[in-house]
Amino acid sequence: MRSLSDALHPARRWMVILAIVEYALLVGAFYLAAWIRFFGNEQLLTLAFGDVLQRALVFASVLVVAMTAFGMYVMHSREGLNGHAVRAIAATIAGGAVLIVAQYIMPLSTIGRGVLALALGIGLVIILTSRAILLRALREELLQRKVLVLGTGEHAAQIHVRMRRVSDRHTFCVVGYVPCGDDTSVIPAELQLQTPDGLVALVTHLEVEEIVVAMDVARAGEAMDALMQCRMLGVTVNDIGNFIENETGRIQLEVVNPSWLVFAEGFDTGAFRTTTKRIFDILASGSLLVLATPIMLLTAMAILLESGLRAPVLYRQERVGLGGRSFNVIKFRSMRIDAEKDGVARWASTDDDRVTRVGKIIRKLRIDELPQVWNVLRGDMSFVGPRPERPTFVKQLEREIPYYGLRHAVKPGITGWAQLKYAYGASVKDAEEKLKFDLYYVKNHSFMFDLLTLLQTVEVVVFGKGAR
Repeated sequence: MRSLSDALHPARRWMVILAIVEYALLVGAFYLAAWIRFFGNEQLLTLAFGDVLQRALVFASVLVVAMTAFGMYVMHSREGLNGHAVRAIAATIAGGAVLIVAQYIMPLSTIGRGVLALALGIGLVIILTSRAILLRALREELLQRKVLVLGTGEHAAQIHVRMRRVSDRHTFCVVGYVPCGDDTSVIPAELQLQTPDGLVALVTHLEVEEIVVAMDVARAGEAMDALMQCRMLGVTVNDIGNFIENETGRIQLEVVNPSWLVFAEGFDTGAFRTTTKRIFDILASGSLLVLATPIMLLTAMAILLESGLRAPVLYRQERVGLGGRSFNVIKFRSMRIDAEKDGVARWASTDDDRVTRVGKIIRKLRIDELPQVWNVLRGDMSFVGPRPERPTFVKQLEREIPYYGLRHAVKPGITGWAQLKYAYGASVKDAEEKLKFDLYYVKNHSFMFDLLTLLQTVEVVVFGKGAR
């Protein structure tokens, strides 16, 4: 059995060290806040606070627990600094709320509003700085976990071929592929590993942290005893579908089956999630409407100046929403009035000659999407969700792409995970690729996921990615 030091792989050790360092920094942040609040007067500080260390330890403990709860010490997070920033802000707010409530429960340990506010602000800056240093300074190899793939067939090739880029593997490294079952091997021989002493011995020797079961034919039962022994050693055992989902942010349809979709965790559309999402939509869309009103007025004037005072500024188009029900989406008109004069629906394409001069600008900046805020307020759409498609395209795609109808299990959105991760779709093939990201969102959507998506959407708008 592994000792504690053996169990702490370098990636785990870095997370433990990071937690200890950030805990110490937060203690220091509290001391600094108290010093600033009382102008460096130690006598006044002692008179008002008494034991500063006790309060500093409570402050740091609550914030580290909050950061842990918000996933900031997940060993193989794929998020960049933006993701860390969202989680840090949410953890700071949650930790601050806990500390405020605690002061009423334990009045003898009161911190003081001024010191608490300063400490939270300083602590947030320190945490963001430490995360920026971590992401830039640490070598990737130190954070990668060792993965052993059980299988050498087409499913295993999803990792070997589809996840070859450095960006796809920055959280893990594959130590090898083990032939198993009746798979037709497609993995190069030099990457295959044999197990003369058994799977457990190989895993122990290579210090493997995760085993991915990726056999084309479901024969994992033959290795069940060995896999269970590996789990008892602290090794994670995952199937190929979950592994790709976790590492790429999409559901790889080629390696999942209907039973996986039925029994997989997630797909939460319960009353609580529906209610919180609706509250989030109203607050977010209402705020955007107030902030964007001047931009919307200028856009309307620009469209009228280009197309004439009698030309429509907005256009309504039938789209498919929650549960397959149709609704009319509202957008700024970015194409010529006669763009579909023959009544035939067409995919948008790169350098589409139907797009007006103003349309090119507002599409690039995503301003044409702003009127959809009204759709969100009415309840037809959500702020974050799959892109709503036209009924003609939906009928075609449901015939040609398995599971396409599952994307209608949630409301469509102004922005979404698929819009961020994949370029604007203009074909059935593009729709199939985008569906993998849409299904990932449908399966994993949450309040925090929506926040992260919105933050990344701002980046996309600023750099003009994915617009046509």
